[in-house]
Amino acid sequence: MNCYGRVMNRKTAAAAGADADVTAWAGLMRAQRGLLAAVESDLKAARLPPLGWYDVLLELRRADGGLRPLELEERLLLAQHNVSRLIDRLEVAGLAARCPCSTDGRGQMVVVTEAGRDLLARMWPVYRAAIGRHVGARLSEAEADALASLLAKLR
Repeated sequence: MNCYGRVMNRKTAAAAGADADVTAWAGLMRAQRGLLAAVESDLKAARLPPLGWYDVLLELRRADGGLRPLELEERLLLAQHNVSRLIDRLEVAGLAARCPCSTDGRGQMVVVTEAGRDLLARMWPVYRAAIGRHVGARLSEAEADALASLLAKLR
């Protein structure tokens, strides 16, 4: 029944946008929002920085010689609308550093510092446990594999 008291049949539901792909999209977005909030809450409870910091530092560590800010933005798992400000915060905290780009005098590279590597090592156990608690505890191994396969099709 919709808000006007009419029962929606299959034809009117489809016309109203209740197709399986729309329902899947909405479910995916709600699940993502809820899971991210839960993981962020676990990190905060452990007195650790937000997940975005982990995401940036991990990508910088993976890129042995550092990344340009635009390259970093392309690799992030989380949406970062202002990577430059996040890099500024990481730099002030001593977790990342900007260096001149050797191939472009006007460009900059961002690298992870030793303190940033140490923070990654402290954050991972909490992050991993949060993934286990909020995803792994709710899905069987087969379900997690199936979900990963389905999501891979969307990439």
